[in-house]
Amino acid sequence: MITQLYCENYTFFLFLVGVLGIFLNQKSIIIIIMSLEIMFLSVSFNFIFFSIYLDNIVGQLFALAILTVAASESSIGLAILVVYYRIRSTITIELMTLTKG
Repeated sequence: MITQLYCENYTFFLFLVGVLGIFLNQKSIIIIIMSLEIMFLSVSFNFIFFSIYLDNIVGQLFALAILTVAASESSIGLAILVVYYRIRSTITIELMTLTKG
């Protein structure tokens, strides 16, 4: 049986992996977006686990809203990256400062 402590540890580990992915890899924008998605997923899992534990549907509705926002954020981010790659022929964060203005 899955205990509450196991669920908390699982979501904390996923969130930690996402944070480490952002801070340790600051050159690839794709990996940063994937790390953000892992962080959103861990928060959603946390809402779902506590929703089941507390026998309340509100956590599952919040998780659905978070996943909807995360999906739209990643699709818009990837569309911007495709346009940026077509213009510059490379995707690096060092050159992202050239697009200001």
